[in-house]
Amino acid sequence: MLKPFEIFAKIPNDTASGIFGFLHEHQKPLYKASLETLAKSRNLRPVFLEKKPRVDQFAWLTEQVRRRQNDSMAAHVLQIWLVGAHKNLLCDFLDGFQIAHDENGTVESLPESPAREKLVEVISGLRTRYDAQLLAIYLNTFQSLDPAAWPTLSALIEEDASLQLS
Repeated sequence: MLKPFEIFAKIPNDTASGIFGFLHEHQKPLYKASLETLAKSRNLRPVFLEKKPRVDQFAWLTEQVRRRQNDSMAAHVLQIWLVGAHKNLLCDFLDGFQIAHDENGTVESLPESPAREKLVEVISGLRTRYDAQLLAIYLNTFQSLDPAAWPTLSALIEEDASLQLS
């Protein structure tokens, strides 16, 4: 299964920029913290990056979260973006399995891996309502957080090219 930094490495630059654009617009403290943390990890002063145009900031941030050493930051950014911008997808996914969740689609603990048939059914329903790339990003991110939790989902992603990021 892909790690979060690998997910960023496989998504198009414009999608990654859109993620950081969302953070800049709706999660300013997280955006600023991400910029500062990643700048410091590269021995750069954050103010240097803050003075650059947004498009250059987004490109630089994208480059950074595509690095193995920034995997935890990549995971955090993906989680915040999915919960903030796409909570309907998260909730619909969990509702398909009748998993209790809050209004943002977060759960206390996941049940055991559902049967393959149920996974196929739920994902098929989501395909009709959501963009294929968004669905693939979500499912890969979901699985990257604990690859051993739902092995049937890992197998389905590996078998179905439309659920893979390329």
